[in-house]
Amino acid sequence: MQFVDYLSILSRWTHIAAGILWIGLLYFFNFVNGPFAGTMDGDTKKKVVPELMPRALYWFRWGAAYTWITGVLLIYFVFESGNVFLANTSGGSAGSIVVLWSFILAPFIYDALAKSPLAKNPKVFTAIMFVLVVAVLWVMETVCGFGYRGMVIYMGAMFGTTMAYNVWYRIWPSQQKIINGVKTGNPADASVVALAGSRSKHNTYMSVPLVWAMINSHHAPMASNCDWGITSIFILVGWAAVMLVYKKAAKIKGF
Repeated sequence: MQFVDYLSILSRWTHIAAGILWIGLLYFFNFVNGPFAGTMDGDTKKKVVPELMPRALYWFRWGAAYTWITGVLLIYFVFESGNVFLANTSGGSAGSIVVLWSFILAPFIYDALAKSPLAKNPKVFTAIMFVLVVAVLWVMETVCGFGYRGMVIYMGAMFGTTMAYNVWYRIWPSQQKIINGVKTGNPADASVVALAGSRSKHNTYMSVPLVWAMINSHHAPMASNCDWGITSIFILVGWAAVMLVYKKAAKIKGF
C-alpha cells in the first residue's frame, strides 16, 4: 500500500467518526433538547443553558467541520483518483467540474432561498428544494455520465456542505446570541431564535440522505437497478421518517 492509500483509509475512518459525533448531537438538539427546553423555567434556563450548550455546540460544530473536510478528501482519493464516479468516460472531466461546483455553490443557493419569502411556507420551500435536488441528480446521471456511487456521493457532498455552512454561519452565531441572552437576562431577538431553529431543522432533514450517501459502498450492489428517480424516492422516504420522529419526540415526557 502507498501513503495515499493509508491517508484515504484514515480519512474515511475520521469521516465516519466525526459524522457520528455531528449527527448524533444534531439529533440530540432536535429530538431531545428541543422538547426538554420548553419545560424549563427562566431560572433553570439561566443555570443550564450557559453550561450545557457551549459544550455541546463545541463538539457539534467541530464534528461538522471534520466531517466536511474528510468528505472532500474522500471525493478526491476514492472517486476522483480512482475514477469510479463515472458510469462511462463520456463527459468525464466536464461532468466532474459541473458537479464539483454544484456542491460548492449549493449552500449559497440554499441560503438565498431560505432567506426569501418562499421559506415562510415550509411545504413550498421543501418542494422547491426537492425539485432542485432531483434536477441535479438527473444532470449527474444523464448529462455528466455519473454512475450510481458517484451520483450518490456528490448528492451527499451537496447536503453535507450545506449543513456545515448552516452550522458555522447560521446556527452557531445565532446560538451564541441566544446563550448570551439567557445568561445576561436580555433574550435574543425572536428572529435569531427562529433562524437557529429553522436551520437546525433543515439540517435534520438533510442528514438522512447524507447518511445514505456516507454508506454508499454498502448498497452499491443495487446500483444497476437504482437511478436518479429511485434515489429521489429514498430522499422522500428519509424526510418522511424525520417528520415522524419529530412528532414522536414531542410526545415523549419525563418522569
